[in-house]
Amino acid sequence: MENNKKNFKDSKDSANSKMISFNDINYAIYRIGKWKNSYKLNLIGISNEIPATEVTKDHVLFSMNEIRKSTFEIEGKEVNGIVGLSIQLNMSLRGIAIDDLIMEEKQEYEDIVDEINSLEFEDSDGAIELENDKFLIYKLEKDHHVTNAKPANALTIKYHSEEIQRLKNMNG
Repeated sequence: MENNKKNFKDSKDSANSKMISFNDINYAIYRIGKWKNSYKLNLIGISNEIPATEVTKDHVLFSMNEIRKSTFEIEGKEVNGIVGLSIQLNMSLRGIAIDDLIMEEKQEYEDIVDEINSLEFEDSDGAIELENDKFLIYKLEKDHHVTNAKPANALTIKYHSEEIQRLKNMNG
């Protein structure tokens, strides 16, 4: 029973700072890094946020699949949500044939799933202080059927702001 308490330790306040368990489903924890492959369409692959925990990996894969289930009609063709959002958010993709974007998204999807599944993750029995300079931490909050990820520490707030600016400049 004591071992179960250790395995299911949720985030707790210590005397100095809040600890976040690597298996806490209320947080997404990332490292800043580079993906092995290059991605143009998949927003997860365009980001430099690499899942650091199994929980975050599962969340990322679930979110990516939910976006892919959405459909848009563009130029008379039905495309999945990744293609649709990519075209809307990345102006440089608008001149590329829809069929080419559909094929590219399929390949990117396979590559990023393989890449995510091959990552090494933090020990799920471990924990990290919320305020740290090693991990980006987002608090996951449900709003109806949507999960919102809110930056939860100073490093993540700073990084998140810089990342939004970087993505805007890509389209500038």
